[in-house]
Amino acid sequence: MKRKQLESYLQDVSQFSHPKLELEQYPTDPHLAASVLYTAQTSFGDIEDKAVLDMGAGCGILSIGSVMLGAGSVTSLELDSDAIQDLQDNITEFEIDNIDIIQCDVTTDLVRPDFKFDTVVMNPPFGTKNNSGIDMTFLEVALSAITPFGAVYSFHKTSTRDYILNKFESKGLNIEVLAEMKFKIPHMYKQHRKKEVLVDVDFIRICGKSAAKGS
Repeated sequence: MKRKQLESYLQDVSQFSHPKLELEQYPTDPHLAASVLYTAQTSFGDIEDKAVLDMGAGCGILSIGSVMLGAGSVTSLELDSDAIQDLQDNITEFEIDNIDIIQCDVTTDLVRPDFKFDTVVMNPPFGTKNNSGIDMTFLEVALSAITPFGAVYSFHKTSTRDYILNKFESKGLNIEVLAEMKFKIPHMYKQHRKKEVLVDVDFIRICGKSAAKGS
């Protein structure tokens, strides 16, 4: 499947029906989602036939896109009950049967400790307002959930790049900024004054040295 075709399909994924500012719930743009997943598959072979974990899945755009690219299985983790209902509605609409939904707080709950995933895809909270540091917590949990040859794909504010690179390189991990992108935040909450805001984000891949060149 071509990236443009994937992006076109993902345009039909419904977004948050009851978004919550305190959870930093913003929809992942179909272009960004398609770019992440297409790169993970075509450059590294990290989606097709793989066990994929989507952390903070929201309405499921990364989960559904992973299935479209041939993931062997997808596990979607989400805390918010309203978002889980949106995710379930999307799964039903797309007639998908290989996504497992688990309601949990990924910052405190163990995620299937007896099982390791091949790939983690996620768009974590940026860690603003009352959630300072939660983006790093998501990364730490994601890395604990993958196999020695697994990889984590994630978005993070470009302003945090040096900190993230230094933190994980010092742990002996391979971390690469695959692209600089724009994350679109539409007018969703009463605090918003503009129609939309574009945030500079890095699309990153983190893995052990053994997985640095793909499997």
